[in-house]
Amino acid sequence: MLSLLVGLTGLVVLTFYDWRNGVLVFAAGVVLAGFLRAFLSDNAAGLLRVRGRMFDTTLLVLVGLSIATLGLIVPN
Repeated sequence: MLSLLVGLTGLVVLTFYDWRNGVLVFAAGVVLAGFLRAFLSDNAAGLLRVRGRMFDTTLLVLVGLSIATLGLIVPN
């Protein structure tokens, strides 16, 4: 739930304020979801549990870091 809240906050910032900061907040939510998936039990992970723990964690962290990287290198 926490990662969803961070992601939605990023989308609000992206929509109404600054797109770059919104993308970075959204990316932080995705990376947070990856770390939560790594440390929460399978029952507590809920909807973060899609495949294996290692696959989910790796994919979420890599996607979050990719989004953040693209948000930083795209020119205004």
